[in-house]
Amino acid sequence: MSNPTAAILVIGDEILSGRTREANAHHLAGELTRVGIDLAEIRVVPDDHDAIVEALDALRERYTHVFTSGGIGPTHDDITADAVAAAFGVGIEVRADARALLEEALARRGATPTADQLRMARIPDGASLIVNGVSGAPGFTIGNVHVMAGVPSIFVAMLDAVLPTLAGGVPIRSREVRFEVGEGRVATQLRLLAEEMPRLGFGSYPFSEGELRGTNVVVRGTEDALLEDAVARLEALRASLAR
Repeated sequence: MSNPTAAILVIGDEILSGRTREANAHHLAGELTRVGIDLAEIRVVPDDHDAIVEALDALRERYTHVFTSGGIGPTHDDITADAVAAAFGVGIEVRADARALLEEALARRGATPTADQLRMARIPDGASLIVNGVSGAPGFTIGNVHVMAGVPSIFVAMLDAVLPTLAGGVPIRSREVRFEVGEGRVATQLRLLAEEMPRLGFGSYPFSEGELRGTNVVVRGTEDALLEDAVARLEALRASLAR
């Protein structure tokens, strides 16, 4: 059986403008690989209601899980929760359990929530909460969509809460073989090897170190025996090129 699949929808004008460097998709990819869920798509959209709804509708039909990052804060441009509610055709309001989590977190800092901060306790009808120990403001899961904060430390905390609840597959492992020749010297042999071993994924990544031009070949798969066979063949190819 194939592994569950996933996509991440990154939401925010600040990502598209280059003002903020995106980190959450990178972290998610590593964590999903570890538990055997295949991240198949990364999509970025602006803080635009219709764009978010359109992307969510497409992704949640195509993949086992959809993770969102960004747009669930207290400001006017934090519209993700409303867009998710619209995509699922449900209402949204401040919910008592979400409000309690927010109030408890603020009380530890000697504060009470403002009207703007209470926006972070607005949860679509039927969703379950994703708690985090960083800010106290929860994310939520509705259907196969997991809605999480864009701040990396909070995203990580929310993912730590969500991931143990999801059914994974077979973890994907990778091995790397370094060639101190350019990609053109290994392209044909690598293509033939990939055709011969279709259950593995092969990637070719050029690098330079001073005058040296080389290629790192990465092999990915779920079967240890196949991985070891591929690595052995790549190492034999490397040895032959070095003669």
